[in-house]
Amino acid sequence: MDIFEIIAEQKIQEAIKNGDFDNLSGKGKPLKFEDLSGISPEDRMAYKILKNANILPPEMELKKVISELESRIEKSNSEDEKKNLRAKLSKKITEYNIMKEKIKRRY
Repeated sequence: MDIFEIIAEQKIQEAIKNGDFDNLSGKGKPLKFEDLSGISPEDRMAYKILKNANILPPEMELKKVISELESRIEKSNSEDEKKNLRAKLSKKITEYNIMKEKIKRRY
C-alpha cells in the first residue's frame, strides 16, 4: 500500500466511525450500472454529461428515430404510408451506419 491508499483508508474509517455514511440517500438501494463498454474511454465523460442533461448523442438519437419508424410501420394499415415510412427508415439506417463507421474509424 502506498501512502495515498493508507491516508484514504484512514479517512474512510474515520468517516465510518463518525457516522458520515449512516444517512446516505442511496443506502440499501442497488447501484445503477451504466454499461459504457461500447464508448471509448476518451468519450465516456462527455456521454455521461450528455446523459445527465437528458441529451442523447447523435447516434443514439438516430437509433431512437429508427425504432420509432419501425414501430410506425408495424402499426400502419396503409400500404402507401408503409412504403413512405420504409423509405425514410432506409435513409435513417444508412445515416446511422455511416455515423457508426466514422466513429469506428476514429478509434
